[in-house]
Amino acid sequence: MAETVIAAATVGHPGFPAAATGASPTAGSAVGAQGYRAAVHELSRQEARRIAVDAQWLGADRPADLLAFVRRATLLQLDPTSAIAPSADLVLWSRLGSGYRREDLSGALARRDLIELDALLRPAEDLALYTAAMAGWAERNEGSAVARWAQANEACANDILARLRDHGAMVSRQLPDTCVVPWSSTGWTNNRNVTQMLEVLVARGLVAVAGRSGKERLWDLALRVYPDVPAVPAEEASRRRDARRLRSLGLARARAAKHPMEPVHVGAAGEEAVVDGVPGTWRVDPAYLGGPLQPRVALLSPFDRLLHDRKRLEQLFSFTYVLEMYKPAAARRWGYYALPILYGADLVGKLDAAAKHDEGVLAVNAVHWEGEPSAAVRSAVDEEIEALATWLGLTVRR
Repeated sequence: MAETVIAAATVGHPGFPAAATGASPTAGSAVGAQGYRAAVHELSRQEARRIAVDAQWLGADRPADLLAFVRRATLLQLDPTSAIAPSADLVLWSRLGSGYRREDLSGALARRDLIELDALLRPAEDLALYTAAMAGWAERNEGSAVARWAQANEACANDILARLRDHGAMVSRQLPDTCVVPWSSTGWTNNRNVTQMLEVLVARGLVAVAGRSGKERLWDLALRVYPDVPAVPAEEASRRRDARRLRSLGLARARAAKHPMEPVHVGAAGEEAVVDGVPGTWRVDPAYLGGPLQPRVALLSPFDRLLHDRKRLEQLFSFTYVLEMYKPAAARRWGYYALPILYGADLVGKLDAAAKHDEGVLAVNAVHWEGEPSAAVRSAVDEEIEALATWLGLTVRR
């Protein structure tokens, strides 16, 4: 009976091969809201890892192109650190391999196949899932400190919009600060009135990032940047975002603590699952149940989507990771910008390396293994380090 429940849930699901249902994990059942018996998938820890890795396109079967990957992943996180390479480039190289070139990403941005929203690059068509929230920003934030501040400085907002309308895309330092009430915070935005006002205007769907001038963002009117796509109603958009997030993660919690930038919860998307030895229930995308994973090595950006939920990382992979570039050198265990090392469905170590372009080398300081690796694992990881160096146009120095 358990196998029948799973097969009914998976056959015909987009991207799921019907022949794989025979390899599905066991399942219990729970009575749903309409009285039917819904599958509760019982996953081993290794199967849960396989699902998470498969969802992030980290098996031997690589995506066809950059857009194919980002559409599944839903986003690329931007970060200016480039101790080895910018994070978005590392993420794309780890999926696409040696054929990926940085100009592929800049080309996708220039064509507006991808758009930047809240320091995340998203497929342009996904804007439809956010425009309803933008339109409802004022109502949703009524009475909040940021809404009161924005209302007090409405003239400043209008000045910024007028300047962009008349002169086109600009960096923030070119925009007038006519705020009568300064923005006050304990963080880096304290008294940065224009920066904060731009964030409010982005949240309201009036302004968008149009590109970059060096490392500075170029701002323009949203109607000149965003694609003209019909808005999806707010509740439906929320359900679709949850479903797409689960598709990108494979396995996630229905509810989770607030997470910086992109949420890590998926609501009612997918089907219920439990993982052996891990407390609580999960939601799983049935598209990934029972499918094979052709293993390979991957060197991951610290901002990789597989890693961003640190609690999930520890529960599923028994892997602890801290980005240590903000720590004093003497306090670092793994290095300034250590890359987690994936082998198959296991995180087996961390690579402490740095790209020294002036010397023409990828300097490998250490490989911190999680346990004693086999000769095959060592050899495969060494080959991937060489591949990384070649992609960067460097040679390896140990």
